[in-house]
Amino acid sequence: MANIWLKKNIDQLVKEASSGEKSLKRSIGAMGLIALGIGAIIGAGLFTSTAEAIAFHTGPAVSLSFLIAGIGCALAGLCYAEFASMIPIAGSAYTYSYATMGEFIAWIIGWDLVLEYGVASAKVATSWSEYLNKLLGNVFHVQIPYQFSHSPFQSSAEGIQGIANLPALFIILVLSLVLIRGVKGSSLVNTIIVIIKVGIVLLFIGFGWTYINPANYTPYLPDNTTGASGEFGWTGIFAGAGVVFFAFIGFDAVSTAAQESKDPQRDMPKGILLSLLICVVLYILFAHVLAGVANYTEFRTVGQEASVTYVIDTYMKGYGWLSTLVTVAILAGFSSVILVMLMGQSRVFFSMSKDGLVPNVFSQLHPEFKTPWKSNQLFFVFVGLIAAFVPASVISDMTVIGTLFAFVLVCLGIIVLRKTNPAIPRPFRTPWVPVIPILGIVICSGLIYTLGPANWLRLILWLIIGVFIYLGYGMKNSKLQKES
Repeated sequence: MANIWLKKNIDQLVKEASSGEKSLKRSIGAMGLIALGIGAIIGAGLFTSTAEAIAFHTGPAVSLSFLIAGIGCALAGLCYAEFASMIPIAGSAYTYSYATMGEFIAWIIGWDLVLEYGVASAKVATSWSEYLNKLLGNVFHVQIPYQFSHSPFQSSAEGIQGIANLPALFIILVLSLVLIRGVKGSSLVNTIIVIIKVGIVLLFIGFGWTYINPANYTPYLPDNTTGASGEFGWTGIFAGAGVVFFAFIGFDAVSTAAQESKDPQRDMPKGILLSLLICVVLYILFAHVLAGVANYTEFRTVGQEASVTYVIDTYMKGYGWLSTLVTVAILAGFSSVILVMLMGQSRVFFSMSKDGLVPNVFSQLHPEFKTPWKSNQLFFVFVGLIAAFVPASVISDMTVIGTLFAFVLVCLGIIVLRKTNPAIPRPFRTPWVPVIPILGIVICSGLIYTLGPANWLRLILWLIIGVFIYLGYGMKNSKLQKES
């Protein structure tokens, strides 16, 4: 009878990653990993979720929500850093769970990460399409026809029916081809995008700081007058942390590149922690400026996605060029997020395929580029079909809850491994264990709680589907099960 709690031997994991036909090419240095992390973290979530949190949850105190979300990520990041230096292979939380809590939990995490990487990529691609049309309209005064930039399930106010979201399909195709060509080239493209969008974020912070109206910070933490949990007051700060957490989605994707890092024991902790630290600082400054230039009540009516350009056009006269650059930054942010998410998804399934839990096609490497090219092709089809033919919907909460769930298990895994295998070499050690992991579990679980019962139910249903797939295919084809 199969034992769903079988664990992979860590020494064997490291040995598997070192060489062989199915070994990914090690080509990313420390700076590449830091850029990869920033590329995954700073996306359009910064420009959209910030205003949503300000308008409905935090008021001017949104920086506190970013700080709480950042602390939760940092605690999980310290645990990720220990795992990534100790088990420097592809797979991220999936691989870590396999080594600490067994095959079944590993499968659950691998399936859960489809929400963070695959499904989220489709959502981001549809938003990329919307912003491309905005940029084309503002700069060139042309737009892609409605029917070719929306799904068949959408129709305009004029009654035009969508056919397919071709721009969304296009950006997924381009970035999939970049990934097939090789992670070194992907890293270069990502680094260029990172420089562009970080520069524009810094421009907004620098120029916007001089337009801050101190009156907009009063009251800094509006009272909860309705009695509803999460609407301002301190409950609003924590609810806001759950909203802005979407802006941090993806920092753990750095760990999926462990097997492609030149010196993972040294560079993976740097890549994870420094990219997160840089983004937390930028986020807090950005949020502080946004809440200071305009009054928080305005964001309830101007629309969250247009909030930054609204602030520039309304209060920062003479900076219309910056409004256009913000749209460029959003497009760049979307592009790098899709790039890193697609890479992370293919690397997780690369590891799962090598273990026999998903078909062998997901771990077949290109003979020249040493990338899981067939996996990239399959995920292009999967993500592309969703992006082209399914209307954009609010799936950010599902992405957030899936990510937080993975963070909880990674933090738990550090505690388990310190007890079960204390002697294994750890190039980077999470400090103050078990305090740090426990705090990570508490904060991430608290953020899951703020997302509400509807999202809990969606996550449970998604995991139930995954369990049936594991029982029907994964458990029967597991290499570890066959060897035991």
